[in-house]
Amino acid sequence: MSETVTTPTTSAVMNTYGRFPITLVKGKGSYVWDDNDEKFLDYTSGIATCNLGHVPEQVKSKVMEQLDTLWHCSNLYDIPSQQELATVLAENSCFDKVFFCNSGAEANESAIKIAKKYAKDKGHSKKTEFVTFHNSFHGRTGTTMAATGQEKIQQGFTPLTPGFRYLPFNDANALAQINDQQTTAVILELVQGEGGVYPAEQAWIKQLEALCKKEDILLIIDEIQTGIGRTGTLFAYEQYGIEPDVITVAKGLGSGFPVGAMLAKEAVANSFQPGTHGSTFGGNPLAMSAGLATIDTILSEDILPEVSAKGLWLTSKLEELQQEFSSIEQVRGLGLLIGIQLSTDAKVLISECRKRGLLVLPAGANVLRVLPPLTTTYEELERFVDTLKQILTELEVSLP
Repeated sequence: MSETVTTPTTSAVMNTYGRFPITLVKGKGSYVWDDNDEKFLDYTSGIATCNLGHVPEQVKSKVMEQLDTLWHCSNLYDIPSQQELATVLAENSCFDKVFFCNSGAEANESAIKIAKKYAKDKGHSKKTEFVTFHNSFHGRTGTTMAATGQEKIQQGFTPLTPGFRYLPFNDANALAQINDQQTTAVILELVQGEGGVYPAEQAWIKQLEALCKKEDILLIIDEIQTGIGRTGTLFAYEQYGIEPDVITVAKGLGSGFPVGAMLAKEAVANSFQPGTHGSTFGGNPLAMSAGLATIDTILSEDILPEVSAKGLWLTSKLEELQQEFSSIEQVRGLGLLIGIQLSTDAKVLISECRKRGLLVLPAGANVLRVLPPLTTTYEELERFVDTLKQILTELEVSLP
């Protein structure tokens, strides 16, 4: 039986998603409820978006306050909360300037655009190409789809936006192909989320950073899924001991409210001046209130050390299951972004989890992706592990 269902042809909603057979109508903390009032432990977090759980009170109160004040005024005027959130992001990173938009794809589009302008401003007229990596995912817009190193995402949409090359991830030998005098920027995820939850290797990343600095190639880190505390630091790059030129964030920045951002070093940010880029809704007061409350909660409530501790605890428990069940081939990830490589189709386990009131996701055909809220409790983590063990015990005989 298929795990997902498509939107009924009688629906006015365009049929662009293979949806799970469940209708969610309410959420609070680590839990969601469907239209039959059935309760589920949500370890998808809206695909790494609801990092503080569903409807966190701190964010809710700030957004409600803003709803009574001002919704939209356009970026032709100063927006105080936009200035405030940009300052908070800059002070808690290695970056100087922030551009706000509405989504991860838009943030990546902004990064690609500023890299092109930076190359022209520096007189690098021949630097017109971008290097990304196999199994990467950077979005579904025309250009970010071309940046994505997965043929299944690009199928049916050729000709793609030109200027992108794809190299093997974590391959030291591939780095030599970057220095060809035509590469303006390298774009990568430090943990490939959609591509199977593959973390970048520390030594490889350091080599890549050194090469980029030597050749004046911009290093752009896509932190759409890893950012805002998901890996145990506010941004994943902090754990690799590097300083990218640009990062992009979205998902967890607004606790479910649509907001994205591109952060850049000043030398790169200077390539954007009035008229070079913009967004009607980007950085609007509602989104900024959600972003400010989200970041303030994560930083003020000591959530980040807990993420690292919970991630290590969960990984160790899953590795114990790996020793017990042959259907688990590998456990990998960083913080609370964890992938469980299976010897069978992940849809089977996803379906069984849902039947037991637990929501998880795939990351490719054979990887179970686990994305708990950063605020999840050890009791909830234990429930997840116990549920997974129960399912594997029942299915192990029938799994190939």
